[in-house]
Amino acid sequence: MSTEMNQAVQGRLIGRNQIEDLVLVPLYALVAALFLGALVMIATGVDLSTIGQSFIALVRGSVGSLNALSETLTAAAPLVLAGLGLALGFRAGLFNIGAEGQVIMGGLAAVVAGVAMADMPAVIALPAAIIAGALAGAFYAGIAGWLRAATGAHEVISTIMLNLISYRLLDYLLRTPLIQKEGRADPISKSIPEAAELPRLLTFIDPNLRLHAGVFLMLAMVVVAYWLLFRSKMGFEFRASGENAIAARFAGINAGLTIVLAMAVAGALAGLAGANQVLGVLGRATPGFSAGIGFDAIAVALLGRSHPVGVLFAGVLFGALEAGGRQMQVDAGVSIDLIGIIQALIIVFIAAPLLVKAIFPWGFRRTRSKEEEV
Repeated sequence: MSTEMNQAVQGRLIGRNQIEDLVLVPLYALVAALFLGALVMIATGVDLSTIGQSFIALVRGSVGSLNALSETLTAAAPLVLAGLGLALGFRAGLFNIGAEGQVIMGGLAAVVAGVAMADMPAVIALPAAIIAGALAGAFYAGIAGWLRAATGAHEVISTIMLNLISYRLLDYLLRTPLIQKEGRADPISKSIPEAAELPRLLTFIDPNLRLHAGVFLMLAMVVVAYWLLFRSKMGFEFRASGENAIAARFAGINAGLTIVLAMAVAGALAGLAGANQVLGVLGRATPGFSAGIGFDAIAVALLGRSHPVGVLFAGVLFGALEAGGRQMQVDAGVSIDLIGIIQALIIVFIAAPLLVKAIFPWGFRRTRSKEEEV
């Protein structure tokens, strides 16, 4: 009987710790980051009324209207998709820094496929472009996975180098006749045909609302990532390898194959983020079209504690900060760089949960021993 009670107590403790880890720590980290952001504004000569006005503008620009919600979700979708890929890699014990390059390759492949499918109906052209983006991202990330599995090359180094290659490869390919827009001398791709575009969802209300069907792709991938990690054999192997690679090998898990598969799946999700941008927002590829999404996704994955649901909320938060930051700049004249400072501060606090618990001790339940719980 005491064993059953101990197991029940242990289960309650684990559940409580998971809730604190996924919900309370990020929430308090956001509060602390906003407070320090206010101190930064004070230190740079911004008066209190402007600070209050800027935070009101932040809320209004992110969730204060239908247009604000549209912009928040539009900005969040690629962050969530790329963040899911990075979170999956983190769970497998792989620190994939190459999401930016994978986003670029996925977006470029989606453009090429979309243009090639110009004469096809939307039911063929759009899925083909999306799948092309996922496959390109998977292949590009799989290179780093294969290098790690076959040669022991660390994925941090190889993915950083692959990022640099992707920048120059994009510049080169955008000037080739196959991809470059006719009559242009600058590096810019052909426009994606309407059949391959992710349809906008709210144009019947306002043609300027940019929210598109990529938000459904985002939600579907959250479900798929959760199922893959916590309900499938492959996900179990990813998590086992991430927790203890040596024990996983002794259990019969093929470490090399697991590394390659984990990187490929992570790259596929990042490739979907690139496809989301070009098919749903930009309509073409240009130098820098990724806009740092792959790097911001690292922060999203960390903030979401490498859990698909956590990544979803973290991505929406970062999308809200991006959309609200533009409104802050317009209404209060506060530099949008402040949003970058706030994002960085959030990550600092997330990386040090004990610091958050020390700053907000009243916000967390005191951990008691099993005897006290019983």
